[in-house]
Amino acid sequence: MADEKILTYKGHPLMRKDNLIYYGSMADSHIIMLQILETKKVGELDVATKVSVQLQLTDPAAKSRDRIVKKGEKDGLYTALDFGCVWLERALAGK
Repeated sequence: MADEKILTYKGHPLMRKDNLIYYGSMADSHIIMLQILETKKVGELDVATKVSVQLQLTDPAAKSRDRIVKKGEKDGLYTALDFGCVWLERALAGK
């Protein structure tokens, strides 16, 4: 485990569990949760075609429904991650 490398995108960590991708650090005030809703086969690979994006607070005292600050759906993983990155940067900057 000590040799395990953490995948990052634009300076923030990416963690995946099944069809959920978490972008950002739990030590920060906000994170992005990406949920893959639909996929299609391209050759032998499953490619995300519809992705839910949520900007969430990391405050453990907040109720789960109150943690969601912004949400939306995007076509494709890259588009969803790009939007999530902007939302996260703005939230962490306090804008």
